[in-house]
Amino acid sequence: MITVKQISSRRDKKKFFKFFIDLYRGNKYACPNLYMDEFAEFDPEINDAFRFADCKMFLAYKGGKIVGRVAGIWHRGANEKFNVKQLRFTRFDVIDDFEVTKALFAELLKWAKELGMEEIIGPIGFSDLAEEGMLIDGFDKDSMYIEIYNYPYYVEHMQKLGAYKVVDWNCYRIKVPEQPDARLQKLSDMIAKKNGYSLVDVKYLLKHDKEKLSGYIMQCLGVLDEAFEDLYGTSPLSEKQKKREMDTIYMALVPELAAVVKDENDKVVSYGFMMPSMKDVLQKSRGNIVPFGIIPYMRAMKHIEVADMMSIGVAKAHNNKGSVAMIMNSCLNGLIKLGVKYLETGPELEENDNVQNLWKNYERELAKRRRCWGIKVE
Repeated sequence: MITVKQISSRRDKKKFFKFFIDLYRGNKYACPNLYMDEFAEFDPEINDAFRFADCKMFLAYKGGKIVGRVAGIWHRGANEKFNVKQLRFTRFDVIDDFEVTKALFAELLKWAKELGMEEIIGPIGFSDLAEEGMLIDGFDKDSMYIEIYNYPYYVEHMQKLGAYKVVDWNCYRIKVPEQPDARLQKLSDMIAKKNGYSLVDVKYLLKHDKEKLSGYIMQCLGVLDEAFEDLYGTSPLSEKQKKREMDTIYMALVPELAAVVKDENDKVVSYGFMMPSMKDVLQKSRGNIVPFGIIPYMRAMKHIEVADMMSIGVAKAHNNKGSVAMIMNSCLNGLIKLGVKYLETGPELEENDNVQNLWKNYERELAKRRRCWGIKVE
């Protein structure tokens, strides 16, 4: 018999977060979340998204053992922005037993009906900065920290539920060239001169003026908010959310992998952030950097074989002025300098040609595809 329990206590939340780690123990592709990040994400005192969103978390039990989990998010802010009636689901994980999946989604459907929602969508979190999309192709590829890994049977379960495609995201693996691109350097210099652009010296500020660097990072997050506002599932970030995201950036900030372009008025025009792959670190530490992950973390920050593309954005007023070339040139030079072999892109909406065309001149492969599912509430 399967029973589903709504949870709220810290003790039960720990079981909720630990279930993923236990389910994927021994799987070399899955990347666990940090426990502290997960607790923060679902804490109304920390995650400012709770000002315009409600959340319910569920655990499924069978024979006294946890066999599945899911969280539902009623995102009033996004619903108002896009004029929809949707309930989101996130952190869906389950053993290969469709009856467990059906029992978990029965709770979400029940809540959605109570709220008057018309559709359940997901996996998608509180914001576009969180993990989104169920893996539908690329199960034998390493997962990034900002991605969700899942077994192939999840797709079968969703199909049995009658779920349908809402949007798909593509994830690319790009081979880092061995030498800098002279043409890109020339183009970058020309664009900087024409528009009065310059690169922020991230490395210097990180060492000598972190307060000023923080100001630039907050501007970057403002650019992100603006640049991504029309994309599927996005919602505006509050200042508290931006500060929390800035703390995350600092945890994995390698100056050579961060590029910020500013104009003559010291305003951020565009940015690009990459970070060392943290998959091996988080696997070894099982979601806790302290104490067992400290040495792997330090090693990952210094000896980078694979880097993850976290985000790239351009302020709308500076679209089509070429500042992305400066970002690309700076980051590629940084990757080459550090001896990075591969760059993994985060999920990119399949119709977002502007982002995907950034990599057209480099050796790349479509490594993974992810899907946001929809289920009608009837």
